[in-house]
Amino acid sequence: MTDSLQHLDSNEQGAPSTRAGFVAIVGKPNVGKSTLLNNFLGVKVAPISPKPQTSRRGVRGIFTTDEEQIVFVDTPGLHRPKDALGKYMNDEVHSALADVDVIVWVVDLRHPPTDEDELVARIVRDAPKPLVLVGNKVDAAKYPDEAVRLYTNLLEGRTGEWQSVVLSAQKDPAAVAALRASILALLPENPFFYPVGSASDQTREVWAAELVREEAMKKLREELPYAVATRVTSWTEREDGLQRIEAELVVEKASHKGIVIGKGGAQLKEIGQAARKQLEVFLSQKVFLGLEVIVIHDWRKDPEALRELGYE
Repeated sequence: MTDSLQHLDSNEQGAPSTRAGFVAIVGKPNVGKSTLLNNFLGVKVAPISPKPQTSRRGVRGIFTTDEEQIVFVDTPGLHRPKDALGKYMNDEVHSALADVDVIVWVVDLRHPPTDEDELVARIVRDAPKPLVLVGNKVDAAKYPDEAVRLYTNLLEGRTGEWQSVVLSAQKDPAAVAALRASILALLPENPFFYPVGSASDQTREVWAAELVREEAMKKLREELPYAVATRVTSWTEREDGLQRIEAELVVEKASHKGIVIGKGGAQLKEIGQAARKQLEVFLSQKVFLGLEVIVIHDWRKDPEALRELGYE
């Protein structure tokens, strides 16, 4: 409240007004939403892996200029849920869309629309907020123009303002910057929602746990990546600056525990080394990362276990 009052006082003195708003990034799993968010910000706040459904919760990433602020809300991929975790993820999408100023719908131009794309389209088609259809992975698409036409057809009947753009979120930073500028132009006049310098609303513990889970998803095979959750149990800083982080990898079955640990602990060591390197790059400090694998039986189906693991 104090920040808002200070902002209003400055406007009364003739200072330039500021624009700020919330922007939901939606789409089916594995279309590049988190990659787009990270490149909008120029810093990694959301986990990325080649496997679908890497994102499980809405992550807010914040981009601020002198007079503008976008709060991007990266959402899990919208899909047909098979368990309580899937329902939670879909609820995160609907929650994000309930109170935003702009919607960014990301699609994969390498493929025609699927049932899951149509599921997203039905939601965004009726949303009253400005919409930007982002055709991603254009660099790898054989028939991008045809794909854009098919995705555009899914918006037939939409009455609200919308526009479309094609790009490669991973390989075309100029196009990402241009898209960000066009989104800024759609924002209403508002005071900033977060302090200048903020990159995300995540706690450092949640952010670190997601980096660990990202590396686990990259290295584990078949269905096992989706049965793993992560949480940081302690984070302390030594006098010499070393960051000591202890984290748990949670699996659903006792048989999964040995797979995650690997022969002689090799698999867990690889996950830990990769995650530690990422943490050290982003923190610019030395990190000790201790990992433990524990079992919470069928946690994805148990609402109480989901709450315990932070999915609430």
